[in-house]
Amino acid sequence: MNYIDPSVKLDSSVKVGHFSVIEKGVQIGKNVVIGNRVTVHEGTVMGDNTTVADGAVLGKPPKPAKTSTVKLPDSIPPLKIGEDVTIGANCVVYRGANIGSNTLIADLASVRENVEIGSYVIVGRGVTVENHVKIGDRTKIQSNSYITAYSTLEDHVFIAPCVTTTNDNYMGRTEERFDKIKGATVKKGARVGGGSIILPGITIDEETFVAAGALVTKDTEPKTLVKGVPAKFVRMVDERELL
Repeated sequence: MNYIDPSVKLDSSVKVGHFSVIEKGVQIGKNVVIGNRVTVHEGTVMGDNTTVADGAVLGKPPKPAKTSTVKLPDSIPPLKIGEDVTIGANCVVYRGANIGSNTLIADLASVRENVEIGSYVIVGRGVTVENHVKIGDRTKIQSNSYITAYSTLEDHVFIAPCVTTTNDNYMGRTEERFDKIKGATVKKGARVGGGSIILPGITIDEETFVAAGALVTKDTEPKTLVKGVPAKFVRMVDERELL
């Protein structure tokens, strides 16, 4: 048995599984498929032809811990999901996120508030996207990567599995850090290899290739290949590999 609030705008073409909850003010487009045990929180907007797998939670209101540095505004806009989006099993996508069309958010991924994700993006299994992140069109983030708060990934970026971004050089100590928290900026066409770590505030320039396992401690130059701990210039990227 499902609970669907009477105020929900639900087209007759929508299919809803068992034991799902859809709260007031939700707007659901045509030909949407919602699985079992899905929770769609108040005000969420969902485009046509979207699929939501079992156990997903959409539009979850954020509630930071008392010791968290996150400061929430008085009101957070509803979650907006574009057309032809796929939401995997047991994903959690928070209120205040905006998901572009034809995007995949795979099983067990988490997308926080104040996140903008473009079109034709892949957010892989188990990926965490923290708050205040922007992700451009056709970017791919592979399984178990961590995109920290205040990061930007531009268009056509590739993030391999288990990449870690960071944003706080003081790791929670001293008041000085509050004005300096900043994640990575990964520019158009850059590629970051598996298991790499990017330090706070680093810019990975356009078409940079970061080799697997690298520790990126300095901004890179465009179209360069860097590798190592710390990462250093190796050579220019082959012209055949450029966008």
